[in-house]
Amino acid sequence: MGGIGSGQRWQLGADTTDNYRSIDIRWLKREGLLESGVSRRITWSRGGEAIGSINIQSEPGRVILDYRHRDRGREWKPERYPVYLDTTPCHMGGERHWFLCPARGCGRRVAILYGGAIFACRHCYRLAYPSQREMPGDRAVRRADRIRDKMGWPGGILEGSDWGKPKGMHWRTYERLCRKHGTLSYRALVGIIDDF
Repeated sequence: MGGIGSGQRWQLGADTTDNYRSIDIRWLKREGLLESGVSRRITWSRGGEAIGSINIQSEPGRVILDYRHRDRGREWKPERYPVYLDTTPCHMGGERHWFLCPARGCGRRVAILYGGAIFACRHCYRLAYPSQREMPGDRAVRRADRIRDKMGWPGGILEGSDWGKPKGMHWRTYERLCRKHGTLSYRALVGIIDDF
């Protein structure tokens, strides 16, 4: 137990997956980009402006990533390498596709690769999910808002929770969600008070 990289302190200082460009194998599958012989350029944009692109070429059992990158203002460096694929059977038939992380010594089966000098799994880059960096009060607010959306109530925990049961929802489900919303609202308010 313990060691380098363990514990809350490490998670709070880590970069998050939102800060990196990513390639999701589930999206590639939906777009038909895992069919052998398919090649396509993918572009990332922020605010309507292109901030990066990569060419993905599919071959049997792997995809070839072809792109350019630069590190801290140095010269652009071309990269072209294969990322091998794996599949696992699904319980109801079919199969699920995975990337095998191309980072040296990893080979972990993952659904998403994150881009830096190479595209690798979040474990290799030591990335945290944004929700792992949330304070408990912020997490409670987000979860309470998700319940409010499900119930069709207006946003914000200060709006109260007596907006009525949505049509078609079972009373038992409604009462469970109301109790959960109350607990989360209390935690969120305690978090706000603790911040002061």
